[in-house]
Amino acid sequence: MTTTNQTFDTIVIGGGPSGLMASIAAAEKGANVLLIEKGKKLGKKLAISGGGRCNVTNRLPTEEVIQHVPGNGRFLYGPFSVFNNYDIINYFEGLGVPLKEEDHGRMFPVSDRAQDVVQALLREQERLGVTVWKETKVERLLFDDTKVLGVRLTDGQDVGATSVIVAVGGKAVPQTGSTGDGYPWAERAGHTVTTLYPTEVPLLSKEPFIRSKQLQGLALRDVAVTVWSQKGKKLTTHQMDMLFTHFGVSGPAILRCSQFVVKEQMKNGNRPVTLTIDSFPETNEEVLFQQLRKTLADEPKKAVKNSLKSFAQERWLLFLFERSGIDPDQKGATVSNEQLRALAREGKAFSFTSHGTQPIEKAFVTGGGVKTKELNPKTMESKLKDGLHFCGEVIDVHGYTGGYNITSALVTGRVAGLHAASITR
Repeated sequence: MTTTNQTFDTIVIGGGPSGLMASIAAAEKGANVLLIEKGKKLGKKLAISGGGRCNVTNRLPTEEVIQHVPGNGRFLYGPFSVFNNYDIINYFEGLGVPLKEEDHGRMFPVSDRAQDVVQALLREQERLGVTVWKETKVERLLFDDTKVLGVRLTDGQDVGATSVIVAVGGKAVPQTGSTGDGYPWAERAGHTVTTLYPTEVPLLSKEPFIRSKQLQGLALRDVAVTVWSQKGKKLTTHQMDMLFTHFGVSGPAILRCSQFVVKEQMKNGNRPVTLTIDSFPETNEEVLFQQLRKTLADEPKKAVKNSLKSFAQERWLLFLFERSGIDPDQKGATVSNEQLRALAREGKAFSFTSHGTQPIEKAFVTGGGVKTKELNPKTMESKLKDGLHFCGEVIDVHGYTGGYNITSALVTGRVAGLHAASITR
């Protein structure tokens, strides 16, 4: 498989989206490229992304894409000036993978098959003559005081290179091979690795209604979830769907809020964080109260659970009744204004606490990583070691789900590959 002391122009470590893109970009420029992957397959994370359909990128304007990358998104202005999300679309269509746009600018292959995206990259790799070593583990990077020299494999073999690209991912979704290998390598090269934490991850809660599983399996549609600081400051709001689970809450709105919960806990000494759910984001509390009162006044003899059934899903409505001191079977005429105001208040700002998240291994995305200030954003090259590049999730850049993280991986991978191939000694 490998021979001691072989030398390549560029070594790419990691066969995920950023590594595949980096190896192809470097080979396009004529570099003799080696890609090393510790697993049996390349592109595992791409193959399972987007529920197996692969959300390749997002068609939103650059400014909006970067707004959807709350973790150091501004760093991406550099790589985007070389290769951006629109270039990704053109790139894959040029490889024979037509894409289609879905909600919020998300781009998927027309075939709805992530495997088509993976295969297109593998074919391009083969066409360009990239050498691939699978089931091969890197033990450490080799470098002197100023520059990278290559890698040492776990079997003791050294492989030399003019440039090395670390594209090994973070610690999220470890079944794809992302087990945090790159962080100690970066630190040995003198880099700072910022605190690692889970993002895009379900939240845990010890609330009685969670422990009793009263709402388990209930999905709320298009609600606005807000995360609050200990001092009562609004940290973020996301209006999307959410889900109650046996351990807490999940779903798109919660995943987007999760990193704000983690960051608040880092500040508040790991205390529980308050969130609120607004079930009626399109109206205010007073208007909602008036609507509820009018509905009951129109049908005073009907049980409230029947009169108000159009306001919310039955399980959620009954839960809000309970919180507001309303008997679901009582007649509309007997419900006091005080009870109705309580119902409007709970409907607009149902409050609960989260005491944390599922572990980083259960997260979709890793927060933290190689410090961006120590990288050149237009080349992805280390400012500390010549020829050493980092790209993808190993760096401290993370976005929401919706194609933003794959965009970051593909863009930074391509930029790293193009620059790595230009280095000569």
